Amino acid sequence: MCIFFFKTRRKYKNIFYGTTNDLYSFYLALQKSKTMVGTLVNTAAIIVGSSIGLVFRRSLPVKYQDIYFQAVGLFTLLLGVKMAIGMSSPLLVVLSLVLGGFVGVKMQLEKRAGQLGDYIKARTRSKNDRFSEGLITAFLLFCMGSMTIVGAIEEGFGKTSDLLLTKSVMDFFSSIMLASGLGIGVLFSSILLLLFQGGITLAVALVGRDIPGEMISEITVTGGIILIGLSINLLKVKKLDVLNLLPSLAFICLFVWLELYFFN
Repeated sequence: MCIFFFKTRRKYKNIFYGTTNDLYSFYLALQKSKTMVGTLVNTAAIIVGSSIGLVFRRSLPVKYQDIYFQAVGLFTLLLGVKMAIGMSSPLLVVLSLVLGGFVGVKMQLEKRAGQLGDYIKARTRSKNDRFSEGLITAFLLFCMGSMTIVGAIEEGFGKTSDLLLTKSVMDFFSSIMLASGLGIGVLFSSILLLLFQGGITLAVALVGRDIPGEMISEITVTGGIILIGLSINLLKVKKLDVLNLLPSLAFICLFVWLELYFFN
């Protein structure tokens, strides 16, 4: 009986201290990443900018909204091409996009994002027909750029939040224009940005190791290709399920890591 008592005590003691150590590691990660100052400011900037854009939306004629999205579509296409030009491992990028697309289709990311948009729309009693489009478009525009990846990584290492603060200013003005055309869905994209960008920062802070430049470069390339797909949607050339390609960002990280540490 005594032996059973001490074994049980030791077991739960280990569980307790293991959980405590995990929580302490998470706390240290928050401290190291300066409590995600850049991401929090970025989120607030989108909320404020979107709110201003919603005021303008009421007085913006449809013909001006159309020309606006044509301009944004062309800009997004140029931005995506510029990001993709730095490709150094085309085979890995193609494999990542294909496998990531398969996983995205299996997970039904595009469909689930639409359902999420419809749910939020119903809960907020919004009458905006482009709610889900605004949510998805804004999220991709705000989160697929190199400034998001590099800035979140820098903040995760506790180096600086300057890049994300600069991005916040850019996203502030972008959210004004996006919300004036797509409506309140753009404002709710701030929640997705907080989860995605903040998740990168916390992950880097917890891992605590330098991210190879090659990995950042190929992530940027893959994100650029996803933006090209988004631009095709914005220009209404063809409807692509761009969100289904998001898992390709995880695959390109895995493939570059394998290449660096096992094939070099």
